[in-house]
Amino acid sequence: MASIDTSASIQSSSETSQGFASLSSEEFTEIILTELSNQDPLEPNDTQALLEQLSAIRSIESDTRLTDALDSLVDRDEFATAASLIGREVTGLDSVGETSTDAVRSVSQSSDGVLLNLVGGRTMRFSDITEVREVVAAPGDGSGSEDPSDPDDAAEDGGDS
Repeated sequence: MASIDTSASIQSSSETSQGFASLSSEEFTEIILTELSNQDPLEPNDTQALLEQLSAIRSIESDTRLTDALDSLVDRDEFATAASLIGREVTGLDSVGETSTDAVRSVSQSSDGVLLNLVGGRTMRFSDITEVREVVAAPGDGSGSEDPSDPDDAAEDGGDS
């Protein structure tokens, strides 16, 4: 009876202690092919179990890639949503851990996630926002937000209509 040489598939005791979880599908395929080429044709090993394990590894790899892609999509969506808050007033916990209300000046991406850069110089994580409001300009502040069809605004302008 021929013996199977498994030394080719064993690289180190630390790697083998993790079992199949640490193998890529290429490494696993190489192990299967090595085992199949070295097995006794009169007493074959259970190749069905090997194929099931390969299938499980490929499924896990596929799930991991899908999770990574979805995480990336969520990050981009969160950034785009945060960017739509530029010029608006937000309330939430700022970078100091205090409840703060300020207008959003810009948005940036960091290892902590999406950050809102506030007009007052502080930052706020997008996930820490508790309220969003339109910045309402005071009448006559020169912001151009007056409604010329409103009699009160027209009177403030001297009635030049």
